[in-house]
Amino acid sequence: MAERFAPRPTRTTVRGGDVVVPGGVPRQGVEAGRVRRWVPDWPLDLGLVLGPLRRGPGDPTFRATADGAVWRASLTPVGPGTLRVSAHGGEVRGEAWGPGAEWLLERLPKMLGAGDDPEAFVPRHRLVAVAQHRRPGLRLTRTGLVLESLIPSVLEQKVTTDEAYRAWRLLVRKFGVPAPGPVDGRMWVMPAPRAWALIPSWEWHRAGVDDKRASTILRAVRVAARLEQAVSMSAEDARARLEVVPGVGVWTSAETVQRSHGAADAVTVGDLHLPGIVGWALAGDRDADDSVMLSLLEPYAGQRHRAARLILLSGRTPARRAPKMPRGDIGKL
Repeated sequence: MAERFAPRPTRTTVRGGDVVVPGGVPRQGVEAGRVRRWVPDWPLDLGLVLGPLRRGPGDPTFRATADGAVWRASLTPVGPGTLRVSAHGGEVRGEAWGPGAEWLLERLPKMLGAGDDPEAFVPRHRLVAVAQHRRPGLRLTRTGLVLESLIPSVLEQKVTTDEAYRAWRLLVRKFGVPAPGPVDGRMWVMPAPRAWALIPSWEWHRAGVDDKRASTILRAVRVAARLEQAVSMSAEDARARLEVVPGVGVWTSAETVQRSHGAADAVTVGDLHLPGIVGWALAGDRDADDSVMLSLLEPYAGQRHRAARLILLSGRTPARRAPKMPRGDIGKL
């Protein structure tokens, strides 16, 4: 009974990335795609590694299915692609469809954390050490795609979880393209830059996206090629390039490079909940601000994002109080 009344997770706690991947039901009648097999040398947890890429339970670009697999639909530099990833007996099997299939399979190991270096992380607090011990499969994903992380991060600026996820879901389904492969119309690839640029103002309004966030996305897609080139830069240089776009600040750039670059030190500053969660977990201070949070995370310099994720995954969060931000829907105006 107690679980029925458990506090509803915030977007910040969900960003810990612990996605439950169900298992036990075999696939049937699936059209064959291009396949890559790969054996990681660490205990891989698909839901934990890929969880941060999901934008809410109804994300049309992400699915965790009953056969234990994770599906992603992406707009790659060579076109749309759908990737199905499963892990059995220590072996990863990636299967992909569409023009972007080879691109996705080539980058599969990095997406699953092969470019990450968790050995560089040294826990300085017992809570963090316990969280790390309990999550040996934690690796930081690196998608190599900027816009697919930047645009939903912009949609999440200054609004509630439900509003942001709803906007992403509506816009992708209406202006994206059906994902290639055996997805039965249940997955969609996000719109191409030109498609984002051609969305009418009233459609942004219907999706509950205000002019400020819509304008930021429109400015970003106009320089999409330059932003995608940032994947070849360091995380710090990539953030600097992103923040040249008006409306993209430190919060949004950090949320983006955490996924596109696997940036271990890109701690999210300017978040509504994270400073209080970190403050509560490490110092019992639920009213901590960004400066306090950064001070507490200073021992983890170079690995602050990883430390924050472990804190989120520890489950040690302060009890919720009255909501600080009421839910609104400009689409009803």
